[in-house]
Amino acid sequence: MSRIGFISNIRPYLNSHALKSAGTKSANTEIGRCTSSWVPKEKVTHTSQKWDENDYRLARFVDRPKHVNPNFAINLIAEVAPKACKDRVVWCDGGSGPTGHPKVYINLDKPGNHACGYCGLRFYKEDCH
Repeated sequence: MSRIGFISNIRPYLNSHALKSAGTKSANTEIGRCTSSWVPKEKVTHTSQKWDENDYRLARFVDRPKHVNPNFAINLIAEVAPKACKDRVVWCDGGSGPTGHPKVYINLDKPGNHACGYCGLRFYKEDCH
């Protein structure tokens, strides 16, 4: 529930409570609406996720910027130069140990770059004449 929706839901209770506590029956007593100049600033994520302005999940970013890593993996892997190989078939495991992925074999017979399906590293066959 958004802050505006929450305030709208409790407004009747606040008005009746304020009248009782003031000890008056004045109809002019009114509770001021809490307004703020804060507007959530949406940063683009790698999945292009964007929430509605009144989405309750934005409550965690009240008065703080949304934390988004600007280094998207797809951009970082594109900066890595393709690796030249002399073999027709190469394997990629994405690194060693727990940081890697299952070993896959990549056929380099066709010309051009060939990317690993897990990590995106690129390989090409270097002609050795």
